[in-house]
Amino acid sequence: MARSAHAYVRGNTALFYRWLAEEGGERIVPEGPEVWICGDCHLGNLGPISNGNGKVEIQIRDLDQAVIGNPAHDLIRLGLSLATAARGSDLPGVVTARMMEEMVEGYEDAFVDPDGEEQTADREPEIVRVVRRRATGRKWRHLAKERLDDVEPKIPLGRRFWPLTKVETTGLRDIVTHRPVSRMILSLDSKDEQRAPKMVDAAYWMKGCSSLGLMRYAAIVALEGKRGTDHALVDIKEAVAPVAPIAPGAVMPADPAERVLAAARALSPHLGERMATARLHEHSVFVRELMPQDLKIEVEQFSRGEALKAARYLAFVVGKAHARQMEPETRRSWAQTLQKGRSRNLDAPSWLWRSVVDLAGRHEKGYLDHCRMHALND
Repeated sequence: MARSAHAYVRGNTALFYRWLAEEGGERIVPEGPEVWICGDCHLGNLGPISNGNGKVEIQIRDLDQAVIGNPAHDLIRLGLSLATAARGSDLPGVVTARMMEEMVEGYEDAFVDPDGEEQTADREPEIVRVVRRRATGRKWRHLAKERLDDVEPKIPLGRRFWPLTKVETTGLRDIVTHRPVSRMILSLDSKDEQRAPKMVDAAYWMKGCSSLGLMRYAAIVALEGKRGTDHALVDIKEAVAPVAPIAPGAVMPADPAERVLAAARALSPHLGERMATARLHEHSVFVRELMPQDLKIEVEQFSRGEALKAARYLAFVVGKAHARQMEPETRRSWAQTLQKGRSRNLDAPSWLWRSVVDLAGRHEKGYLDHCRMHALND
């Protein structure tokens, strides 16, 4: 998280919700309809996702924090992420203000036809177009080379991948053959023949900030058949209680992994089709096959025009995920709420702007303190 202010924002979901709970943020934020929300809606959690049958769509790609909650929280978190990326690109503050306008307009655009096809490619920002183009042409060898540093079906132990105990190995083998998991893997098998998944290698996976303190494993699964053997890379991740606030009275699965799965089916159908749940040593885990087409949207530098297009398009993606869950009357009511607090000169609601500005200041202070501690402990 010390690499950049944007990395700090991405890795510090708890600070975001602490602001809501302790610093008066809830007084600023309007009450929205109760729908599944991402709960951690930053730039890195949006990107191309394959449905396993060749179709790729930009959707929310990480749902660890997903809850039935207030959709305004996703808008603010995305706005904070975009504002931090703009600052990292040395763009003036007026661009950030215009990004908030574009965000709201893109989000509202999604309410017109939430079940329709994606926007045409000419509306996509370059960062999205590039990552989609990369995703469409990728194969197993690209995924293996990127994740495993080799095209061979073998996990290289080292800094990122750690050896397993015998108990862990046995538990992971049982998960791969667990009927819901094996059925999920086989449903993504493009070859029309009877095959059974078999784990050929696995390791503990030291991945990103969201995995710290949680069990996470990578497993290579072989699909053997008369016409040869194919391989799949499977991600097994522990699910725990979210820090995102849950709407009062909301009914969600009690099991954390089942909650993540239900959220994926509501918010990111492509991802929801490729997930299953299981138990590992009495821990709740969700399992998904990683596809070569699954990529993050990485932002190193924004131009002014690119920043505005990205804000509009990514908010549109989030808007579709929210709006699909709402009845027409609820969509109209929520759209009217979003209109409140706008001025003649700035077309972004005042609550969104105030929230993003307040959070940006708090995260900048937190980031500098984090860097100081990192330097002292280095």
